[in-house]
Amino acid sequence: MNSFSLGELCWLFCCPPCPSRIAAKLAFLPPEPTYSVHTDTSGATSLHLTERADWQYSQRELDAVEVLVTRTSRGNRVGCMFVRCAPASRYTLLFSHGNAVDLGQMCSFYIGLGSRINCNVFSYDYSGYGVSTGKPSEKNLYADIEAAWQVLRNKYGVTPENIILYGQSIGTVPTVDLASRYECAAVILHSPLMSGLRVAFPDTRKTYCFDAFPRVQYRCSSTVLERNSCFSPSQPLMSTQLVMRDM
Repeated sequence: MNSFSLGELCWLFCCPPCPSRIAAKLAFLPPEPTYSVHTDTSGATSLHLTERADWQYSQRELDAVEVLVTRTSRGNRVGCMFVRCAPASRYTLLFSHGNAVDLGQMCSFYIGLGSRINCNVFSYDYSGYGVSTGKPSEKNLYADIEAAWQVLRNKYGVTPENIILYGQSIGTVPTVDLASRYECAAVILHSPLMSGLRVAFPDTRKTYCFDAFPRVQYRCSSTVLERNSCFSPSQPLMSTQLVMRDM
């Protein structure tokens, strides 16, 4: 996004001129749903994918993917997915995906990721994505991940010390918020956003009052993990060789 016309700028910042609506226009690009959740007469749910989901595995793996719908504190219903890649694994990733995909498009990736690092993966769709109701917004993001956290804790019994929060792109926003409120095993931020405005204007140096997701203003110590050996199913997540640099 390098240049905008005057009309586009007016639409972006003035219709209406509130941070949450500006953020939604900049940050959320929900695709056409690539999956549905079917419920049989016994109440059991199953995942059905469209061709756009680009499923890369067999029906056996698909049948093993658990799906459900839960309700958030803001009244929306959000789709959740639990991929048991390594039933004996200690850790489960709570994965918050990027802004232009849904669970149907991500489930093949989750199986590949979890199998390679010997870890289960739990994920959810944001309000307005996939089967989730409502509209995507910053407030809904926080409610969505809270609902997913509660399902992982209460339905599946995964304890906080065994949950790794993983956020990618826009998913880093709810991940950071949840990490500020709960203890967990670790937090992984993949391509984190500095702020909503900087998505459209990367050269922005000042944080304005109307800028949403202003994560750039927060400072903290961090550790960079640089992988120097390939992940493999035989190597547990925490034993893969990593080079650590403090910043």
